[in-house]
Amino acid sequence: MKIHKLSAAREQLMMLPYLGRWVALATIVGGLSGSASALFLWSLELATDTRLAHPWLLWLLPVGGFVVGWLYLIFGQSVEGGNNLLIDEIHDPKKVVPLRMAPLVFLGTVATHLFGGSAGREGTSVQMGGALADQLTHFVRLDSEERRVILMTGISAGFSSVFGTPLAGAIFGLEVLAVGRLRYDALLPCFVGAIVGDLTTRAWGIQHTEYVIASMPPVNAVHLLLVIAAGAVFGVAGMLFAEGTHATSALFKKAFKFAPLRPFAGGILVALTAALIGTPQYLGLGIPTIVDAFHHQLPWYDFLGKAGFTILTLGSGFKGGEVTPLFYIGATLGNALSHILPLAAPVLAGLGFVAVFAGAANTPIASTVMAIEIFGPQIGAYAAVACVVSYLFSGHTGIYRAQRIGHAKRISIPEGLRLSEIHAFRRDRASRPDTSAERQ
Repeated sequence: MKIHKLSAAREQLMMLPYLGRWVALATIVGGLSGSASALFLWSLELATDTRLAHPWLLWLLPVGGFVVGWLYLIFGQSVEGGNNLLIDEIHDPKKVVPLRMAPLVFLGTVATHLFGGSAGREGTSVQMGGALADQLTHFVRLDSEERRVILMTGISAGFSSVFGTPLAGAIFGLEVLAVGRLRYDALLPCFVGAIVGDLTTRAWGIQHTEYVIASMPPVNAVHLLLVIAAGAVFGVAGMLFAEGTHATSALFKKAFKFAPLRPFAGGILVALTAALIGTPQYLGLGIPTIVDAFHHQLPWYDFLGKAGFTILTLGSGFKGGEVTPLFYIGATLGNALSHILPLAAPVLAGLGFVAVFAGAANTPIASTVMAIEIFGPQIGAYAAVACVVSYLFSGHTGIYRAQRIGHAKRISIPEGLRLSEIHAFRRDRASRPDTSAERQ
């Protein structure tokens, strides 16, 4: 008994250095990421205001795309993978992420928004957070396992600071790496980094957009069935967005071998299409339309317009994130579904806001927590159901192709397979004469 008590006490004492080390490192990562996100969000607001004041800047989108594409060709080929590079480094650590990832994606995303491309912002903050966090490897002796943790902390801090959702940001860094599996080895650093990142961004005076759902219907069987139906639609929407973006990217890469020509051509198409159909609400972040989705009935096709412009923008090589456009797509799709499903438009807009993202990113838990942080605890039960159903209906696809299969959703897919490898795996399995026996 005495030996047992001694061992237990020793275990607690051994935890103290771990606690102090990772709280300190995560605080540094959160401070760096939060400050970078604050500067980025301020720059993004300035770029958006400038574009709205000078609509003719849209015609410079092809030029801006070419310049950014050329900068990446000359200086950024090693960081072109973006979020997928960070995920790959966490799964298989090889070398420190170059610091140049942060300024390149910063400038590239601001240019996208200054000239009217349709993109988001989470990808930029996550990449800046990951790149800045990994630089600590140069100053602190981190082995491969510790590098994984510090990169996950940077992802959490970046996500948290750009959206003002520290709990969702922390879970996102733990959940986004593998489909169907949540990592626990970085719980403490991810939560500390996400909280400090959010506090730092706010300390710089950055205010996040508030979204309000006036009232929630009571939880009952009928409402849950309606939410399940909506969740399935949201999941398919997330799947189509991810597949559309990847297919467009592959098409542009095949058509234009010289990388800077891809965003140049994409910029021409975006500018001409926006001018012809006269829909400026589909450009940029689109936050005013997201807010309107909670207060007014919108044209039912708004989600299609935003999806099309974003797929073309990101698929042709412009820099920026996918998450805010997914919020737009989800909120406006939910608004449109209120014409069919007997639930209030603000409720469906809020569920779509998080559930389309949950399906496209394969992060149902982070998305559920985000819903609670943004809309309040009363949406929790409905958000959980909508996000999980969306996650299931989005299939084995996603906006982050470096995600690994941790636990397949419905069919037999080997653990560890990248999402980008699934199509080849399915073709290979279908070509085998004994596939029916294997499926049994």
